Amino acid sequence: MQKQTDRTWDLPSRPWIMRMTWSELLFAHWAVDPDLLAAQLPAGLQLDTRDGQAWIGVVPFLMSDVAPRCCPALPRLSRFLELNVRTYVTRDDKPGVWFFSLDAASRFAVRVARKTFHLPYMDATMSLDRSDSQLIDYRSQRTHRGEPSTDFDASYQPLGQPFQAQPGTLEHWLTARYCLYSSDRQGRIYRGEIDHDPWTLSEASWKVRSNSMCAPLGLELDDAPHLLYAEKIAVKAWQATRCA
Repeated sequence: MQKQTDRTWDLPSRPWIMRMTWSELLFAHWAVDPDLLAAQLPAGLQLDTRDGQAWIGVVPFLMSDVAPRCCPALPRLSRFLELNVRTYVTRDDKPGVWFFSLDAASRFAVRVARKTFHLPYMDATMSLDRSDSQLIDYRSQRTHRGEPSTDFDASYQPLGQPFQAQPGTLEHWLTARYCLYSSDRQGRIYRGEIDHDPWTLSEASWKVRSNSMCAPLGLELDDAPHLLYAEKIAVKAWQATRCA
């Protein structure tokens, strides 16, 4: 029987506030020098490393059915593309995600997420085309005022048989993250809990035409990342709360 959770701590006791579905999702990860990332984290968070290496991820996907609890999805507001740049951190023995940027093709979502979750969402012009062969063409150009311009242009597709990553593997370490961390302008740290079934993953291939998503961090990435394709998954999110 399929295991329905691989969480390592209990769900929050309060109700979740948002639902969403993630699909057409690619995890592209690169191993990097921990010192290059640790210096760019706020005080109060510890960089999470594996075998002495830090990892940075570029993750394009489609958001759909985005809506508050008990509310219907709304046309033109509940479906949009998103592309995030992330690394992995811990606090209070809860491993999670730190986002350096989250580009989105929804001005409304960008502003709500910035205010509600203290996340660095940014406006972008984005497109996704999918062929019958499962090949996805994904393009993004950041347009957010006052932020450095970045772009992403790649094609990707799943390979081989889907699987669920086992605890202890790199694939599980990179993807089984059930909270995010953020920081407000005063440097206070917040944790936002999420929950979903375990990821169903596949190996993946890609052809990248341009990728400057990590340039604002001073990182130059090669063209041979660790790639995983993720099948569609339904997600619940809780209100971000300040860490004690």
